[in-house]
Amino acid sequence: MGVVINIDEPQKKQPSLDRLVALVEDDIKAVNKHILARMHSPVAMIPQLAGHIIAAGGKRLRPMLTLAAAQMCNYEGERHIALAACVEFIHTATLLHDDVVDESDLRRGNKSANAIWGNNASVLVGDFLFSRSFELMVEDGSLDVLRILSNASSVIAEGEVLQLMTANDTETGETEYLDVISAKTAKLFAAACQIGAVVAERPAVEEEALKSFGQNLGIAFQIIDDVLDYSAVQAELGKTIGDDFSEGKITLPVILAFRRGTDEERTFWRKTLEDWSKKKAILNTPLTY
Repeated sequence: MGVVINIDEPQKKQPSLDRLVALVEDDIKAVNKHILARMHSPVAMIPQLAGHIIAAGGKRLRPMLTLAAAQMCNYEGERHIALAACVEFIHTATLLHDDVVDESDLRRGNKSANAIWGNNASVLVGDFLFSRSFELMVEDGSLDVLRILSNASSVIAEGEVLQLMTANDTETGETEYLDVISAKTAKLFAAACQIGAVVAERPAVEEEALKSFGQNLGIAFQIIDDVLDYSAVQAELGKTIGDDFSEGKITLPVILAFRRGTDEERTFWRKTLEDWSKKKAILNTPLTY
């Protein structure tokens, strides 16, 4: 893996999304209105629970990428608004499901939906948002858009399952790690950018360039997020620090620490991650009499 940024040294200039936010300011307001309208349901818990996580201070980075890509491609219609909302619904659905799988109590500094309403409600509302996203895809009417976003949804699920398969396994290397984050995170970044070119009917080479940009941005985003799980201040990050470690996720910090460590340190990692996984499985096994 090539080194682009030295993550061991503090960066002097803090990253900011301010320029991107300013670029799509009007469109993102329209997207937010669309989100509020389309998460409505006569079943009161659905908009209540969905609204909790959607309104919890998310950056809206993925829908902003769709809006910015469409703007860069000189698109002048309105389709990108609904599709950006669709991207956010897919992302939010995965967050609801992830928090249940990870047993997380915090999301963006607030109590997670599963901590308030329980796992069953979170999973079912996540399913609702996935279904709503597919309604938006179909309403758009483009088979290309449907193909791109539906494929992204299935690949994200594959990535989450792959992450479960590599959990607590200290033999996991960078290749397997990149496979996981490319699927569970970067795939939606790629799709969000690509559909901006699709609605603008840009040539295939431009569509592929935006897809590639989104994929690489998503990989970088997830690597940084994984590093912050070991180095950030919890109040600033907005989620529980050390969750990845406690859940046995084999992320890049663990892979590098294991590979660069002494024999004694590698023994610690094996004992901590692999043995704890076995103990946890035993503790979670129902007793029979």
